[in-house]
Amino acid sequence: MKKFVLLAALGVVLFGAAPAMAEGEATTPDNNSWVFPVGNSAAHLGAALGAGLVVIGAGRGIGNIGSSATESIARQPEAGGQIFTSMLLSAALIEGVALFGVVVTLLVALG
Repeated sequence: MKKFVLLAALGVVLFGAAPAMAEGEATTPDNNSWVFPVGNSAAHLGAALGAGLVVIGAGRGIGNIGSSATESIARQPEAGGQIFTSMLLSAALIEGVALFGVVVTLLVALG
């Protein structure tokens, strides 16, 4: 059930932001819009939801890696160095993908 809900949320974010991004010209900012860019609010909502999902997914993934590595080191302490190295590499890759996802969603929100 969790997978279905996550896939449905991902579908809403991806397919909801696509028509919003396809629209032509953005409105010109007025004097009171220096804080937030004026444009399509559906794209901003999609970008905010996408960034949130990226951060939640990355946090969950890194948490699972840390939990599994801790359990593995507790079961087999002599392999702790190799497990720690693999854990750091995996966490760095997840963090890189998460950063890429957040940058893309910020570009959608500001672009």
